[in-house]
Amino acid sequence: MRVGIEIDDGLARVTLRRGEAGNAIDLEMARELLDAARVCATESVRAVLLTGEGKSFCVGGDLGEFSRLSGEALEKHLIEVTGALHEALRTFAAGDAPVVAAVQGAVAGAGIGLAAAADVTLAADNASFATAYTGIGYSPDAGVSWFLPRLVGPKRALDLLLTNRRVKAAEAEAIGLVSRIVAPDRLAAEAVRTAEALSGGPTAAFGATRRLVATGLTSDLGPHLDREARAIAAAAASAAGREGVAAFLGKRAPDFTRAAPST
Repeated sequence: MRVGIEIDDGLARVTLRRGEAGNAIDLEMARELLDAARVCATESVRAVLLTGEGKSFCVGGDLGEFSRLSGEALEKHLIEVTGALHEALRTFAAGDAPVVAAVQGAVAGAGIGLAAAADVTLAADNASFATAYTGIGYSPDAGVSWFLPRLVGPKRALDLLLTNRRVKAAEAEAIGLVSRIVAPDRLAAEAVRTAEALSGGPTAAFGATRRLVATGLTSDLGPHLDREARAIAAAAASAAGREGVAAFLGKRAPDFTRAAPST
């Protein structure tokens, strides 16, 4: 198995398992990541933790696999790889469960797309980022050309995409590519703590918030305010909303898992 998934008490742990290859994405891994994303789309999953085994989170596509093909066969193969990978990204984005990514070592190409697509991205202070695509004559995939301009701005995104310069963890945090930096020996524990906290939260409200942030980047103010009004009204009337208010007024911690629909 190139991608592992374990679900425990609402938290899905998705692990890239090609550590010996830098978790490079080949067709088999892309398909398995899509399978994992579909599992995470079920109501029983309340948060997702995405990690990569070994020294590096993900170095991008498997160039060794790609190099064995040429011409139309290579084009067809890349369409299959990106088709599965992109559908996985769409599936993660469409669900309510927030995604936490923990990244270390080299993060390149599609690895940047996976890291950028997460709602919360924790980076070990030894992590480094490089888009790498144009350095080998490729253009971006894995949503990199969509996420980067939104996270770091179009001018800085083009700098990273055209020059392929390596960005260390401190700069990645400063420009908004990652949420925060963690010492390497604390990365796993901090990522689990963050994901577990989210798994105990109001999942439907998280989903609405994710969608509002995504659509708000390209929406006019008026229609967006209408979407906000409908979303908060639905959240307030939900079991989680009622539990949250009752807990606040009762001066206790809310139990959103109790308010979750049964599965």
